[in-house]
Amino acid sequence: MARRAFVLGGSGQTGRALVPKLLERGWDVTVASRGRRAVQEGVRNVRVDRADDAALRAALGAGADVLVDFVAFERAHAEQLLALRDLVGSVVVLSSAAVYFPKGEWDRPLPVPILERDPTVEPGEDGYAPQKAAIEQTLLGQEALPATLIRAGAIHGPSSAWAREWHFVKRALDGRRFIVLAYRGESRFHPISVHNLAELIWLAAERPGRRVLNAGDPGPPTVLEISRAVVGELDHEWAEILIGDPVGEVGETFWSAPYPVVLDMSEALFELGYHPVTTYERAIPETVRWLVEATKATQWEELMPRAAEYMQNSFDYEAEDEFVRDLLKAG
Repeated sequence: MARRAFVLGGSGQTGRALVPKLLERGWDVTVASRGRRAVQEGVRNVRVDRADDAALRAALGAGADVLVDFVAFERAHAEQLLALRDLVGSVVVLSSAAVYFPKGEWDRPLPVPILERDPTVEPGEDGYAPQKAAIEQTLLGQEALPATLIRAGAIHGPSSAWAREWHFVKRALDGRRFIVLAYRGESRFHPISVHNLAELIWLAAERPGRRVLNAGDPGPPTVLEISRAVVGELDHEWAEILIGDPVGEVGETFWSAPYPVVLDMSEALFELGYHPVTTYERAIPETVRWLVEATKATQWEELMPRAAEYMQNSFDYEAEDEFVRDLLKAG
């Protein structure tokens, strides 16, 4: 009998990469979502809102060998998963590398690389990182249900509601002739391809356990290297203006930080025999092509609603132009 996987929030970018891997390995797959995106072919698709406990239990039907949860954001979601242990053999839950930042402060140095046993933010009910830490605490502090928590870096891939690469793609499409990067473009915030993340998740599904694992691409690039990789795919050229601290929003990107954030991946190799299937440089063309094509027919704010929440000040070209004019005058 084929093993059964129930992928909660599976219509998003990582779910779209994970489902084919599971199908190729003989899993029966159910993708559960609120129905806001196109469903995937070759699987059972169900519309369900996890806020409705009864509906979620009904959607599970006879149960699943593994439940993969991409939309766990608070302690109550972890408790909900534990309440389903009579139907579920194990869970794999997406957490975040944000748990390593105390009090959400991104301007403090962290170990390089960061190990899973390094300190994390205190679990709490307010804020993204404390809530993720609360989920981890709840699931790792029990033994009734095998749970793998995956601390992902900056996820990248097509079909993303938050495509950080749009910071560079839009500038290239708008014909910008320069890019300003703070911290001299040396910031390193560990990315993770949906393909590498999917590889890690299916391995965890195959080998249930109680563990927490980092998730990052091999050889994490600097923000300058990311910029060059993106514009290289668009056959665009611009001057690179590398400065120290950002000036207001000028020079900021969604990878910018004064200290490197690099995740150690040894535990994934030790625990699961994980090996990455791609690198940032090999994976990024797919994302760039998707961004270019998808934004031809849809406004980017509608296509990427999560990105729109945070990028409203990212394209203040007037401020950038003024900064560069002042820089030239001073020089």
